[in-house]
Amino acid sequence: MSGLVAQRITFSQALVKTSRWWPVALIAMFVAAAIFAPLIAPYDPNAQNLVGRLKPPGTVSRTFHYWLGSDELGRDVLSRIIYGARISLTVAFASVILSGAVGVCLGMMAGYRRGWVEMVIMRVVDVFLSIPAILLAIITVAVLGPSLLNVILVLVLTRWPRYARVAYGQTLAVANMPYVRLSAFMGASATRVLLRHVLPNIIGAITVVATLEFGLMVLFEAGLSFLGLGVQPPTASWGAILSVGRNYLANAWWIATLPGACLFLLVLAINLIGDFVRDYLDPRIH
Repeated sequence: MSGLVAQRITFSQALVKTSRWWPVALIAMFVAAAIFAPLIAPYDPNAQNLVGRLKPPGTVSRTFHYWLGSDELGRDVLSRIIYGARISLTVAFASVILSGAVGVCLGMMAGYRRGWVEMVIMRVVDVFLSIPAILLAIITVAVLGPSLLNVILVLVLTRWPRYARVAYGQTLAVANMPYVRLSAFMGASATRVLLRHVLPNIIGAITVVATLEFGLMVLFEAGLSFLGLGVQPPTASWGAILSVGRNYLANAWWIATLPGACLFLLVLAINLIGDFVRDYLDPRIH
């Protein structure tokens, strides 16, 4: 009986380890496809073949072999999905890094300085958090105009308050530690105290927020592109492909289904990694 229990425990541990690694492998595959898109994609994502429009997966038309089918202009869906990964990951990486940098700096400053600095920064955070993020993003992009750079700026503008809120709460807890107060008493500047003593202690919580925000950034970019407010045609984007594919669901399901599946798998893998990072950094679990 004890041997059977031990085997079950060993199997469950192996299953847990496997479940932790496949999201990493999946994200690595998407990242590699985005980086090496010109080498991997079989065709130019914007190359048209009107004779081969709306062909199902596996069809050959002229010089095109449509492994995942073609769209309404005869463009290869596989090539457009591969190049679309570039847009989604570029926007996600840039927006997470920039919004994280802005939010963490302001949050730490509010938690350490206190007083009127805290009041001003945190009231601004409250205002931004009270507005639906997707609504604010749509309004801002509509005003600035749709483009890749504007999408990144809009996501940074709408998502930095979440980092600021977490950094503020964590800084309040760390700022009263004896070694932090002693460092300030010995004459260390606020910048040195924040970078040397506060930031290393709150980076774990910020990392958890960043991993979860990464998936949201992918979804926000796809949503804006779906509404025509993201990158503009003919640039390939998963959201833009979904927007076109919804008009052909009856007779060309692959146009919307396949990039939608890629979007689902990428966000799922990111969220699973975020859960693992949260559990790993939570001292109550160990």
